[in-house]
Amino acid sequence: MTQFLQIALIITSIALILSVILQSKGAGLGGLSGADLGSVFTARRGIERTLFWVTIVLSVLFFTLAIVLILVG
Repeated sequence: MTQFLQIALIITSIALILSVILQSKGAGLGGLSGADLGSVFTARRGIERTLFWVTIVLSVLFFTLAIVLILVG
């Protein structure tokens, strides 16, 4: 059980990192450095909205898995 939770936590953390990186609006890797190329308050449409909600779900799943892993292990 513990090994399954650890693997699930690793996969979730990688997916969470990727979803945060994909949300960068900068061209190429410039957005990863914190350079703000656009407005902070923009409307999310289409894939941006989906990616935003996927990031929220992944973060909740990550913290839930971490807490369950602490309680089980």
